[in-house]
Amino acid sequence: MSKAVGIAVVRNKVKRRLRHLMRDRLDRLPTGSLVVVRALPGAGEADYDQLARDLDAALQRLLGGAPRGCNPPGAATDGGCASGPRSPGRDPGGSAQ
Repeated sequence: MSKAVGIAVVRNKVKRRLRHLMRDRLDRLPTGSLVVVRALPGAGEADYDQLARDLDAALQRLLGGAPRGCNPPGAATDGGCASGPRSPGRDPGGSAQ
């Protein structure tokens, strides 16, 4: 976990929260799957519910739910779909990827 997330106490809190959230969602993944959850700098200020929403949105994209530019209602962004093609690379928003 990057130091950009916060000081050691914050990084460990985010790590524990993401580990707990993933444990509850493992049954959604195909058997034998390997998943890497990376905390972005905004994760240090996000509360538990925000981390859960961002993780659910990332898993939905991973499992073929919504296109990458679309977020479920109540997500960190406005809930709409981005128009036009997106450039590959880093996603600047959200707290978990």
